Amino acid sequence: MSVRDGSCWRRLATTILGLALALCPTAGSAAEPPKTRTAPSASELLPGAQEGFINTGGVKIHYVSLGRSQDPLIVMIHGFPDFWYTWRAQMPALAQRFHVVAIDQRGYNLSGQPGGVANYTTAKLVADLVAVVQHFGGRKAVIVGHDWGGLVAWTFAMAHPDLTDRLIVLNLPHPRGILRELATNPNQQKNSQYARDFQKPDAAKRIPVDALAAWVKDPAARQVYREAFRRSSLEGMLNYYKANYPRDADDAKARAEAAQSSPSLPAVKCPVLLIHGLKDQALLPGALNDTWNWIDADLTLVTIPTAGHFVQQDAADLVTRTLVAWLAR
Repeated sequence: MSVRDGSCWRRLATTILGLALALCPTAGSAAEPPKTRTAPSASELLPGAQEGFINTGGVKIHYVSLGRSQDPLIVMIHGFPDFWYTWRAQMPALAQRFHVVAIDQRGYNLSGQPGGVANYTTAKLVADLVAVVQHFGGRKAVIVGHDWGGLVAWTFAMAHPDLTDRLIVLNLPHPRGILRELATNPNQQKNSQYARDFQKPDAAKRIPVDALAAWVKDPAARQVYREAFRRSSLEGMLNYYKANYPRDADDAKARAEAAQSSPSLPAVKCPVLLIHGLKDQALLPGALNDTWNWIDADLTLVTIPTAGHFVQQDAADLVTRTLVAWLAR
């Protein structure tokens, strides 16, 4: 698809979470983003927050924490394109009863940005999360993930039940459901074309960095995001898709069939809260079907018809109240 084809780019922009890719310049000529100022401290963005770094396999993971260290641990993991700040509406309320830790995933903002697709496999991302949980005492944690962070959260819960107290996932259906829909649902296949475009070798050259923040509705927050994305690695962000996303329907079908007997996708053993904004055009709700078959504990499913992909911001108050109430059971 040529970037000179305006209609194609408008369709792509709609699909990939409202990013303003229709503004993209001619292929290979994406403007160099302006240099950003020094990163603001976490406490400037979220009063009372503390921050630090954790080393995992030679890659530093930046985290922001709120709450008392002796309280039960919650770890929150963002998706694409995002960073720890996506949880700013939820963290203060959760910090009343929990020690809340929100991370920048590798490639994003202040975390390490290793080169190469192999450094962004799900195994590497889960290992980052293991290092975070162990850094804060190695006790069981509540794991919260959105989008790619949701995939990390699902996989962590399956691989490390001994470290997972409860699981909360926003707008990322169970991996089995996603694979099934990518293999069999024409609408999901069409709406996932953006991921195929992200897998192209020159994809990073075609996306203006500042356009990645176009989905953020609040103007002040949008500027915070623009600066964070200028500190990030766009190539690293897209490597999530190159390393982990099925290449086409046949690839998805093969993965779905393999998953039926794969020991790497065992049933989740802990209680699960699944929240899904139904206006999400990237991840359609059909993938939610049968989730209950892949969980050996109770499942709470909350759908929000007025929210889109970034449900934690589109319906911030409802999401916060839902998390607090569910965790208080």
